Amino acid sequence: MASLTVYNRSGKEVGTYEIDPAVIAPKISKQLLHDAVVMYQRNLRQGTAKTKTRTEVAGSGKKMYRQKGTGNARAGSRRSGVRRGGGHIFAKTPRDWSYTMPRKALQAATRMAIASKLQDNEVVVIDELSFTGPKTKEMATILKALKISDTSLLVAIADFDQQVYLSARNIDRVEISPVSQLNALAVLKPRKMLVTKAALDAIKDRAAKKAV
Repeated sequence: MASLTVYNRSGKEVGTYEIDPAVIAPKISKQLLHDAVVMYQRNLRQGTAKTKTRTEVAGSGKKMYRQKGTGNARAGSRRSGVRRGGGHIFAKTPRDWSYTMPRKALQAATRMAIASKLQDNEVVVIDELSFTGPKTKEMATILKALKISDTSLLVAIADFDQQVYLSARNIDRVEISPVSQLNALAVLKPRKMLVTKAALDAIKDRAAKKAV
């Protein structure tokens, strides 16, 4: 059982939050986490790399000189891959790098990633996070008060909030996501994770439903 300190916007302790990482994920599989992270990273690849083959480069296809009697090595087209300006022998072609894993496996990987953050004491809890409008400066002040302004950070909120999103999106190395859109890569990539009490409640509720 982990007892997390709950802070307010000024960085002062206002309570504690009891949570058992085993409730989120009974066990943590490094292999599953690795597979999920690799999948998300591969799905980000554009796959647009392209180089020309000898059939695509400009130049004549005529044999450069006769086969014998010149004293030179025999040669064919000047578009050959062994010549300057010729086509690539093993040319790159556009390809789709993406693939998918079973939905339940990805959901389990997300819960494992959150549980690992809890076990490593990389989760900071704030009682609430809301703004009346886009307040980037105010958001930066909150992060500084919580002493997490100098590290990569994931801000997890219970539901999508436009004002919170607009307040955090321009801060360097800060990502924001509602609980429903969390994934293993998003959780593991940043060094710290800032969550609201409502977001932690949502994470526990979603984990309990999966355990049923």
